[in-house]
Amino acid sequence: MKLNYFTKVARRMATVLFCVCAIAFTWQGAFLTNSAAIAAPVTSLIAVADNPSEFAEAHKDFVRDAADKVKKTANENAKKVDESTDSGSFIERKAKRDRDRIEQTADEHAAKTQEAIDKSTNVFERTVEGIKDAFSN
Repeated sequence: MKLNYFTKVARRMATVLFCVCAIAFTWQGAFLTNSAAIAAPVTSLIAVADNPSEFAEAHKDFVRDAADKVKKTANENAKKVDESTDSGSFIERKAKRDRDRIEQTADEHAAKTQEAIDKSTNVFERTVEGIKDAFSN
């Protein structure tokens, strides 16, 4: 008698779990159909083939803006620490050192990223030129 009861309960729990999972996957799938949420839709790749240097410059601007925002946030945080502590305190000096280190790291990372963008653009341009040459012959 008890074994039969537990079997029925287990079957019902498995059925409920299966239904909840099916609903969740169906509901989640509706959000994946919006291609506007994709970071680099296929249509932009066609535009890159026409003018890769403009595409690279836009990405470099994005990297510069990100680095500037990081620096701005570091400065704001250091200013808040400066305002809330005594002048010349250990915490204030540490906040300023951290700010300087963050700004230096942001500049280094931005430079590396822009260099990688240049390399990728050069590779892409050579590939496009190679394909054009192959079809022109």
